[in-house]
Amino acid sequence: MAYDYENFKTAVFQLTKIDLNAYKERQMKRRIDSLITKNGFKGYEDYIKALKTDREKFEEFVTYLTINVSEFYRNPEQWKLLDETIIPDLITKFGKNLKVWSAACSTGDEPYSLVMALSRHIPLNMIRVYATDLDKQVIAKAKVGLYGEKSIASVPDDFKKKYFTKVGPSYKISDEIKARVEFKEQNLLDNNYPSGCHLIVCRNVLIYFTEEAKDEVFRKFYSSLAPGGVLFIGSTEQIINHREMGYERKNSFFYEHPKQ
Repeated sequence: MAYDYENFKTAVFQLTKIDLNAYKERQMKRRIDSLITKNGFKGYEDYIKALKTDREKFEEFVTYLTINVSEFYRNPEQWKLLDETIIPDLITKFGKNLKVWSAACSTGDEPYSLVMALSRHIPLNMIRVYATDLDKQVIAKAKVGLYGEKSIASVPDDFKKKYFTKVGPSYKISDEIKARVEFKEQNLLDNNYPSGCHLIVCRNVLIYFTEEAKDEVFRKFYSSLAPGGVLFIGSTEQIINHREMGYERKNSFFYEHPKQ
């Protein structure tokens, strides 16, 4: 094709501010090529023209780029550790007014899980979770708060009864949980990170990034954490050079910004 993938990446960045160079190229190119074929376009140039003029195609593209595999309490044993050890430690250090960020929050399963987990230790009206994702469509879904049975399979039974209502084949999360989460659009490859966070949760997203992009994000998370704050990552991830970045590994997938 005259308009090659390099040109396409540049055009996508101009249009969306999403830097495709940060993603593993073979995997991402394959995903994009299949989307172009599915939509019946001749190639990258035709597809970019459509993205500039067709809002629906543009939003479909952004949704397709962002990997939205999400569920409540994913890897329950890690949430058990969060509940029994990490949250109590954070409350001991910082009190109950914790600043919590769910990064790349997808359809809301994770920030809503965080609200429920925190509610075992903190009154609901004191909980505030800041949740971000670069895809406005998944944020819109998160705000609706409607989930399939599979998504909520790992939610503790008491929370299922208390905070979910069956609507047809789906389950709607209660407004009192939704009210504790503030959603915003944000790209992790930008620099507008919040500061002074006591807990940052970013799980099973950075596996799609290049090693360089991953390092950059983990360093920025470190700067976003208050000394004594904790980063919670996914079971598919690890921070190989965490000591060099300044982190202390607390337990399995929890990394601390140590107090000086």
